[in-house]
Formats: sequence, C-alpha cells, structure tokens
Amino acid sequence: MGKGYYISKHLATAAMVLAAIALVTIIALSVVYNREKSKNAAKFTNATTSPVTPTPKTSNEPWDKYRLPDTLSPEYYNVTLWPRLVKNVNGMYIFTGISGVMFTCVKKTDLILIHSNKLNLTLFKGHHAKLMGQSGVTAPAIKTTWFQTEKQYLVIQLEGKLKPGKSYWLYTEFTGELADDLEGFYRSEYMEDGEKKIIAITQMQATYARKAFPCFDEPGMKAVFHITLIHDLETTALSNSQEIKNVIIDETAVTRTIFGPTKKMSTYLVAFVVSDFKYIITVYENYLFGLSKVRIWARKKAIEDGQGDYALKITQPILEFFEKYYNTSYPLSKSDQIALPDFNSGAMENWGLVTYRETALLYDPRTSANGNKQRIATVVSHELAHMWFGNLVTLKWWNDLWLNEGFASYVEYLGADYAEPNWNMKDQTILYDLQRAFAVDSLTSSHPLSQKKEEVNTPSEISEMFNTISYSKGAAVLKMLSEFLTEPVFAKGLGNYLKQFAFGSSVHSDLWDHLQKAVDQTPGVKLPYSVHEIMNRWILQMGFPVITVDTRTGNVSQKHFLLEPDAVVDRKSEYNYEWFVPIKWMKKHQVQDQLWLLQKSALHKPMKVSKNEWVLANLHVSGYFRVNYDLGNWERLLSQLKSDHQVIPVVNRAQILDDAFNLARASIINITLALRTTKYLLHEREYIPWEAALRNLNYFFQLFDRSEVYGAMQAYLKKQVKPLFEYFGIISSNWTTVASGHTDQFTQIIALSLACSTGVEGCRELTRSWFKKWMQNPHNNTIHPNLRSTVYCDAIAAGGTEEWNFGWQMFQKATVAAEAVKLRSALACTKVPWLLNRYLEYTMNPEKIRKQDATSTIGYIASNIIGQPLAWDFVRANWDYFFKLYGTGSFTFSRLISDVTYRFCTPFELSQLKRFQKDNAETGFGSGTQALQQAIEKTTAKIKWLAENKEPVLQWFLSESA
Repeated sequence: MGKGYYISKHLATAAMVLAAIALVTIIALSVVYNREKSKNAAKFTNATTSPVTPTPKTSNEPWDKYRLPDTLSPEYYNVTLWPRLVKNVNGMYIFTGISGVMFTCVKKTDLILIHSNKLNLTLFKGHHAKLMGQSGVTAPAIKTTWFQTEKQYLVIQLEGKLKPGKSYWLYTEFTGELADDLEGFYRSEYMEDGEKKIIAITQMQATYARKAFPCFDEPGMKAVFHITLIHDLETTALSNSQEIKNVIIDETAVTRTIFGPTKKMSTYLVAFVVSDFKYIITVYENYLFGLSKVRIWARKKAIEDGQGDYALKITQPILEFFEKYYNTSYPLSKSDQIALPDFNSGAMENWGLVTYRETALLYDPRTSANGNKQRIATVVSHELAHMWFGNLVTLKWWNDLWLNEGFASYVEYLGADYAEPNWNMKDQTILYDLQRAFAVDSLTSSHPLSQKKEEVNTPSEISEMFNTISYSKGAAVLKMLSEFLTEPVFAKGLGNYLKQFAFGSSVHSDLWDHLQKAVDQTPGVKLPYSVHEIMNRWILQMGFPVITVDTRTGNVSQKHFLLEPDAVVDRKSEYNYEWFVPIKWMKKHQVQDQLWLLQKSALHKPMKVSKNEWVLANLHVSGYFRVNYDLGNWERLLSQLKSDHQVIPVVNRAQILDDAFNLARASIINITLALRTTKYLLHEREYIPWEAALRNLNYFFQLFDRSEVYGAMQAYLKKQVKPLFEYFGIISSNWTTVASGHTDQFTQIIALSLACSTGVEGCRELTRSWFKKWMQNPHNNTIHPNLRSTVYCDAIAAGGTEEWNFGWQMFQKATVAAEAVKLRSALACTKVPWLLNRYLEYTMNPEKIRKQDATSTIGYIASNIIGQPLAWDFVRANWDYFFKLYGTGSFTFSRLISDVTYRFCTPFELSQLKRFQKDNAETGFGSGTQALQQAIEKTTAKIKWLAENKEPVLQWFLSESA
C-alpha cells in the first residue's frame, strides 16, 4: 500500500511565501504577454538577463565534476512556466518561467550547485538567484553567481555557510527557447485541416530537466513538484498530477492551470504538455484513490478516428495486472497517456503523464498492421511497468539504468500477455530481447549491465547507457532469475522491495537482498549460492558463456563466448568470466531436473546418452547462454528436426538455429553444420523459428550480396520458402485474406517478403499488381495493412520515378503514423541512385522528414545495397551537422553509426572506418562512441571469417540449390 501525501509546517510556510512571489511574477508576466500580443510579437532579449559568464580557470573544484556534491537535498519545487506558441519579433519561440526549490543542507557548505542549461536567468542585484532561509533561519548573502557551461551548473558562492539540518529557498526567474530540438521543454509542429499547429511538450530524461528550470538534475535527488502552467485559452495544459485549479486571467486572455503536488520523484520524470489535443477516458477502481482516470490524448483527428481506442482498452487491464504482480497499488489518481507528433524516444514513463510517439500509442485497424498493434501493447505495458519499477522506486545513478529498463523490458511481455492472452507474448522474448542482446554482448566492446559509477558521468555517457545491453540483456537476465527462483518467489521479493524503497532510490544489491529474503521464506526453493553471489556474476561482468555438452561423456563446460575468438578482452573481471549457470534440459522426449554449472567444467552423468538419444540444453530458452554439443548430438538433433520437428519446443527450434549460426561465426562449429539447420524449414510453419532463421540469413545477405555466393544462396532460399508461400496462398484464398492466428500473420509476412526477394514464381506479380491498382485509385488502398511494408518496398524497388513519387505523395498525405512509417521505409527501397541521394538530402530538412525520423530514414537507405555507400558518404560529409543535432542526447544516434556500417566486411571498408574515427576525433562521437568501436570490431571479425568460410559457404549453397 502506498503512502498518502503529507506536507510539513515549514514546507507549508515556504509554499505560502513562494505563492505570493509567484503571483506577483505571474501578473507581471501576464501584463508583458498582453503587450506582446497587442504588438503581435514578443521580444526575446537579454536586457534583463546576464550573459553567460565564462567558466573560471580552476581545477578539481566541485563545479568541475559532473556529479553534484552530497551537501544539499531538495525537498520540493514550485515551478511556473509560460510557453509562447507564437514567434516573437526575432522569429523565436520562447518560454518564461519562475522556479523555487526548497532544499535541506546536509553538510556545512558555502556553495550551491544547481543544474541549469541554456536558460537566461534574470539578475537580482547582480546575481542569478535569490536565497532565503526557512523557519526563522537567516540565509547567508550571495557572494557571486556564474555558469559552469561544460558541467551545466549555475554556481552560487555564499558569504557564509549553510547550516546542516536547516532548510533554504532558492528562487530564480528565467527565459528559455522553446526550440524544436526534442529535448527539455520543446515545441512540436504538425498540420491539421490545413492549419499549422504548435504544441509545447517535454522530454527530461536523462539530463534535460535543467533546460526547463534550474534543478538538482540527478535521479537520486527526488522531490515533490508543484507545477503551474500559463497557456492560451484555446489550449489544455497537462502535467504529472491532476489539475486542481484553472484561472482565466482576463487582461491577457490566458489560463493559469495549477496542478496538485506530485509524489516524491526524480526530475527526469517531470512532464508537461500544452496543446489543443482531445482525449477519451475510462475509469477503474484503484485501491488508494477509488476511481482513477485513464485518458488517451492525441491530435483531434486521431481521437475522432478512433486511433486511441485500442490503447484505452488495454491500459486498464495492464494497470490491474501490475497492481497484482507487484502487490502494490498504482500510486496515482490518474494515468494520462499522450501521442506526440515529434518525440525522439519511443515513449517516456513520466509519472502520471506518459508520452509516446504516435506509432507507439495510436492504432487504426484500417491502416495499421498486426505488428503495429503488438508494438502498442508491449510499449504501453513497458511504460506502465515503470510506474512502479523506476518511478516509485528509482535508481540512484545512471550506471544502474538496466535495473529500470531491463526490468520493464522483461515484464512488458507479462503485462501484454495478460491483456492479449492469445498472442503467446512470453515466447517472443527470445527474439526481441535474448537474441538481440547476444549480438552485442558477444563483442569485446560490450559492457557490464551495472558499470562503475565513475564510468558514467557525462550526458553522452549517460545517453550511451540507453542501449541493447541495458534493455534487452537486462530483460533476459531478469527472466533467467525469475525462472530459477520461480515466478511467485520473484514477485514476492519485488513486492517487498517496492514497499521498502517506495518514493526513494536504490541500487541493484537492494533488490538482491529482498529476493534472497523471499527465497529464505519459501520452503523447497534452494540455490547453490546466494542471489548476490549468483547474480553479481551476470551483472558486474560483460558477456555470457557458451555451454558445451559432450553427450559421449556427460561433461558440461563453459567459456566466455566471443564472435572473434582470438580477440583480447581489455576489461578485467574479478570473476574471470565464469558464471553460475542454471541449466534446464531434456533428454529426447523427457524433461530432466535442472542442474547448475558452478565452475568451468563438471561431469554430469545423466547427460551421457546412447546413440539413439539426444540432449537439448537450455530448455524453453530460460537461461542467458548459448549451447554447443558434440558432433554426434548435433547430428541427432538435426535428424529429429527432419523427422518430426514439433517434438522440440518452438522456442528451442529458434534457439538451435541462432546458436548454430553464431557458433559458426565464432569458428566453434563448421559453417556447413549451421547451414544444415535451415533444411528442416521446408516443413516449419511457426513464426519464431522462421524469424530467427531470417535474421541470421539476412546477416548472410549483407555479407554476400556483393559476391558470387549471392546467386546460389538466393536459389537455395527460394526452394526453402516456396512451401511456406504456397501454404499461405492456400489458407488465405490466394492471398485475399490473412491468417487468423496472431503469430501466423507474422509468418505470412515472412512468406511473402522472402518469396518475393528470392523470386518465387507468382509473388512479385501479386505485389506489383496490388500497388499498381492503388496507384490507379489513390483513394482506395485495398492492400492489407499486414502486407503493405512488403508490397510497397517490392513495388518501389521494381519501379522508377513514377512509383517513388507516388509513394512520396502518399507519405505526405498519411494521417496515420504507422502508415507513414511503412511508406517512409519503402521509399528507401528504390534502386535509382539519384532518388536515394535526394531522399538523403530530405533528412536534413525537417519540413520533409521530421527530426525524430531522420536517423532511422538514413538507416533504411543504408539497408539497400545501392543506398549503403551513398548513406555512408552522406553521413561522413555531414558529420558535424548530425553530431550537433543528435550526438550528445539522442538515444537513436548510436543506431545511425551501426546502420551505415552494417554491410562493412572488407579491409578497405575497415580502413574507411578507422579514417572516419581519426578524422572526426576533434568533433567526437558522443553517444555513438561505443557503436563506432563495435562497428570496427564487427568489421574486423567479418573480414577474418570470410577469408576462412566464403568458399565452403558457396559450395554448400551450390550443392543444395541444385
């Protein structure tokens, strides 16, 4: 049960003082705005503000460090902001604000450091802030104030010392730019009914709250927030808490919306939106607050078209599921979720006001595919999971980000499975988390889940933590933990953990403590070591093991798995890259007792089997490791796949495929053995194995589509996919309908896409006739939403300027975000170089390609064999532009580097990469630094592998495609 909100006497006194100050300032701001409106403009001037003061030449001072000192602790903020949604005379959009923060002095100090970035602060008698003591305490006078621009601090030096245990009030007034940079407090623009609309929105994670108001901008420094927004009459204001008062200020024709105090929370979760959006609403019974509101907000047209209905439908059951799962009530009285036209991340878990890209929240059954629906279910579940894990209990510092994101990435499948029980969502973790994490964690440039605090300091380093390791490896490792603890024990420990640290911060060891208590309190659950001892090996060292089972002797061994087996691991580990490994397994048809591998190798006699039996380790893929076998067991598994593949569980069929290909890439098994695992696909109809196979085969496409291997490979895959294509042709009445099963619809997409790309007879004729029919009648698109991505891409690739221009026109007219994404991706499929170059140029024009979509659009172009060198040259030529725009803050920036270098596999391309690294060392790589290192490592490994394996791969495809 969560605690209610209480305010102490000295907090109440400070609040009244602030309210009086705020009222005067608001009136002044209102008068100013009235004058601005009468002039039809607003002046953005530094006349009453100070210029940015150069950073004094000092060393090792508190302001030269990225972490705040432990001398002050914020209690609560009172923030009033007024975004102007019209340009001023200088052509800028601005916001004005006042902010007060009450903090307690923890240690005696004559220095206040508070984050402030790109804000013009008003001067008070020559200083940027006012300081007042609380409860009769006299505050020392301010000696000097200045900005430390690199570390993004407002530095306030005092004449005397602040006293430990005493509270103080720091007050500032400021002006900021309401830019379109997708960070902090920013603006978004969109067209509706021929009219340009402007909205003001926020994205504070990870280090952008300081761009909206001065604050102690670290996740562990939680406080209560009192938010007030001033906005035009025709707009609505939203924030984390419920609005408690709306006051119309007549003389300025604006509204002042006052919100109730938030729960104690981190600055990165603060959110506010000013828009003319509409909403739909439902209510559900909340244990703490009675009836809680659930609202879905979006553009008027989107709400009117019913695009928010699906999100509204699933939000209530997901919230109810997590209340039961965590054994903790939803701690707020409302849940607003809003779809935004411009948003850099997929979504953001702001407490009580979750923000989304439109594609992650809005669903139109007429134009959205089944995959769009699934994405909405998982993203909504992910963000709502954060309401407890991340928001109620928060990490102390960003080095433990995986605890937030890995956990939400794991339980998102549980919440989505509860909302959509017929989708088999839990099985899909193998595709979207485990195998995705393996791909990165098998490199020497990977990193531990929990890094040392000193390794994560700068905004770029923090941004880099939002990566596959934190999300997907975190999810896979926590899934493994819940499997060997059992889900009831896991959930019990979580519930107790959340109760103890509610409205506070924690580190990963706190979670281990509570899980261990749950184990100790549960009869029958026994572990070989403590939760701490087991899990620290998985989170404090990077990588994962490959487990080798020798069925001739029963010996089981482990080794750190690396794609480049001869690579040197520079990062040292106190555990010497050994793990405590829980292994679930089966012998032919029978499930066996779980075993633990606690050292490099051990003899497990039950795994010694006869020549008529086979062993399958990592049953249901519950563990975070790959599996290798002796050759005899591999042969028996292949024989089983050939004779009756359904004896092996679906997810383990995907495991066999993925493990085999990656073991071959690491030169652990022969590549022809890996290729043989695909032969049984003639009979496979399930989505998860086919998707696992396709990912590995796509890797081969990228390696060989510029060599003589490609033709033979195409011929082989054409033979393998033809039965699948024909199967769906039959059950879909010659492709006039779609399959009824959820994952069957995904398999149908694979059948069409692979059949067309390999030239199966009749496939391309279908897709191109559908697209031509649409071109003849643009107002009536009869192509099923599931198949549109494939159809659009295939038709545009086969066509020329006419097809591309038609696709571009439809993209510009698209009113459903999911449809726009399909078209934006398909436009990159053209084989016409000048069209691709023109499309690349569009990514630098926000009027054509939104800033949030620029890097992914370049990635789409780079996935095209013709577009890849064009995209690589384009990014190199415009590196300064992209770095300035996305390099230090965008979570997608690292993806840009990996996308444009994905095909690299030659010594010349490796030399280009290294030259690029050297030429841009001065500019830097920001949040893409690690991605560049990984690109170099991957390219080096591919060069070596190709030298050894290209010829046998060619010969195998030639023999099997005959």
